[in-house]
Amino acid sequence: MTSATPAASLPQNAPVAPEDALDACVRWSRAVGADTSLVLRGGGNTSVKVDEEDVLDRPLRVLRVKGSGSDLATIRRADFAGVRLDDVLPLIDRGDMTDEEMVAYLARCLTEPTSPRPSIETLLHAFIPAASVFHSHADAVLALVNTPNPERACLDAFGDRVLRIPYRRPGFLLSKEVGQAVRANPDALGLILLNHGAVTWGATPEEAYQRHLELVAMAKAHVDARTSAPVFAAEPRYRLDDDVRRRVAAAIAPVIRGALSREKHVVARYTDTPEVLEFVGSERARAASAAGAATPDHILTTKRLPLWVDVDDPADADGIARSFADALDRWRADYHAYVQRWRTDEATPEAAPRIVLVPGIGMWTIGGTPKMAVLARDIYLHTLGIMAGAEAMGGYRSLPEGDGFRAEYWPLELYKLTLAPPARDLAGRVALVTGAANGLGRAIALRLAAAGAQVIATDVDADGIEEVAAAIVKSEGAGSALAVPLNVTRADDVDAALERAALEYGGVDVIVSNAGIAHCAPIEQLELADWERSMAVNATGHFLVTRAALRHFRRQGRGGAIVFVATKNVTAPGKDFAAYSASKAAEAQLARVAAIEGGPLGVRVNMVNPDAIFGGSHLWDAIRDQRAAAYGVDPDKLETVYRGRTLLGVEVRGEDVAEAVLFLASDRSSRTTGTMLPVDGGVREAFVR
Repeated sequence: MTSATPAASLPQNAPVAPEDALDACVRWSRAVGADTSLVLRGGGNTSVKVDEEDVLDRPLRVLRVKGSGSDLATIRRADFAGVRLDDVLPLIDRGDMTDEEMVAYLARCLTEPTSPRPSIETLLHAFIPAASVFHSHADAVLALVNTPNPERACLDAFGDRVLRIPYRRPGFLLSKEVGQAVRANPDALGLILLNHGAVTWGATPEEAYQRHLELVAMAKAHVDARTSAPVFAAEPRYRLDDDVRRRVAAAIAPVIRGALSREKHVVARYTDTPEVLEFVGSERARAASAAGAATPDHILTTKRLPLWVDVDDPADADGIARSFADALDRWRADYHAYVQRWRTDEATPEAAPRIVLVPGIGMWTIGGTPKMAVLARDIYLHTLGIMAGAEAMGGYRSLPEGDGFRAEYWPLELYKLTLAPPARDLAGRVALVTGAANGLGRAIALRLAAAGAQVIATDVDADGIEEVAAAIVKSEGAGSALAVPLNVTRADDVDAALERAALEYGGVDVIVSNAGIAHCAPIEQLELADWERSMAVNATGHFLVTRAALRHFRRQGRGGAIVFVATKNVTAPGKDFAAYSASKAAEAQLARVAAIEGGPLGVRVNMVNPDAIFGGSHLWDAIRDQRAAAYGVDPDKLETVYRGRTLLGVEVRGEDVAEAVLFLASDRSSRTTGTMLPVDGGVREAFVR
């Protein structure tokens, strides 16, 4: 198949240079995607009509339209579905098509079997005669159309230069209505889909883009001219010092996340920007938000309505937590009633808000992953501006409730959810790993991230954990890891790490208490300072982490998992290893008591007992010579000695220990607590008795 060229038979203006048709659409689509005032991640649609050749080199008119699920900011040529125009253009003469009929028909019109699924708005792009079509959900346009009289607002802003189409859910009838309107008004600058967005067209992607900017600029100028002062302002009683506010936020975040993880684990992203604080502290904002989402596309991520928490004293974390529980009960009752008013089947809805607004404190946005929580945040931040603009022009309005429900429970969108890959073992969960800069800790952090967890990598080695977090982000995406410097012997450090986790993700589900040191010396030569330092890190450090973890899990109310990385030396201590063996034995006894006390909270506490890990482990690399001396062998032979004493005759790797940790951290061991799992290749002396 040859490269795309512009369709010569298409009406309107000059053709695109043959070699640049689709490349130009990619370039200008990315320009749209890079402007968050036009679209947010995944939103908007673009297309270009081109001449290609089929597999037998016959001329073929093709619509290249953004594929479902792609993002304009990063779109590539391969992300544009190819649809045979000669097969779809006659559809404009049909009376109607159901969504299912339309999707099935479009699937039969694709030019390549490996093509992405074409957008639900494909026919809209096809029926507009111009060579290129651009569609966005621009903030300024949404501020215009979410007003008491959107027709009047559009007429005032654009005059007769821009067409207006009343709200209709995307599909065949909307596509046909748009196509007929544009064909009847070929000189129009663009078209406004009320409660939805803007559409422009041109002979080239660049022209469609420039016309789009012109239309949006006109809308923005109209809105700005009527917005002379801040629309939303917080009441004085909701203003707190930054430190106080964030301390309260860290305390209530696990409460919010725990309650919203009832059906599945979620991430709760906290935001306290100045505009958010003004909004959440304003009664006018609360009234405006009750109208609903700014566009149907937003409902899929934010749901129709946010959850508002009543706050008497913004400095009272416990009072806010109680108020949140009451507000959540009301929100769920209202949501179930809303679903019952409009449902047409017996499907059980997900009755959990995606936006939580707390006066004086800020906003939490909820998602199954950090990516989805950030998308919800970005959408609602833009919604604040849209609401403000609409309020300045007479009041913010949204879709009628029934239309909002049909957008939220649109079968085509629900079908997309079925295409998602199966959830990984730790999807939606947050894991904090101590001693994560190298060796075992690094291997554990990487493995938990690969299993779907958001990982907080902690260590005294700040550079090391930054590298680990960067490696996870590179593999798993933005927001999947966080590096937090932590000395486990300092209670304030430990508490601060949990607070950071609460503010970043809403809380923690898994704690891997791994940080440790090893000192070698015969008892007679062992210095008190070395003994005390071993106890401080290998015993007290685990105590401080465990204490903070149990307090956190109690507040979160959803159970949790603590995995201690102990050692084979707990059950089979070695010569010249008193400080290490004794301090790790204290850790093991602490773990057993933590399992007893954590059980009523639903917290599982288990241990892994690895043998020596060589290569990449600072702990073992630092004592290689001393351990070789204890065994009376050359340091180069030490690994052979360790391997030879195992029943399986194998080396123990960091990855092997990480797999054991994953098992104990995940629901695969949901009925296991208080256990000790050896990962040592089978050291007979270390059998757990």
